[in-house]
Amino acid sequence: MSLLDKLTLDDLDADQRQLAECIGMEAYRKLLKNYAGSRVRVRMPDKITIPLRNKEIKDKFNGYNYGKLAREYHLSEDSIRKIVSGEIKRIKYAPLDGQISLFDKK
Repeated sequence: MSLLDKLTLDDLDADQRQLAECIGMEAYRKLLKNYAGSRVRVRMPDKITIPLRNKEIKDKFNGYNYGKLAREYHLSEDSIRKIVSGEIKRIKYAPLDGQISLFDKK
């Protein structure tokens, strides 16, 4: 058993104790083993979730609802247009319900 395994919250200074209380002692020990002495950058939640937000926007996009999506996600309509730019062709050229294509196989 190493000294690190014996480490408790009572052994830590205020800053390190706050971190250990936030993530738990087991995770704190793992953090020490893997990152001790190095800088660790923790991104802001709104930055790390951008890909999820953009996927939601694309899923909700219907070809016309730029303004509604802009208001819902607190973005500009230009930002929404950039996010859904690849979806426009898919929507524009999608067959109508019940429509068949010359290229459909029977």
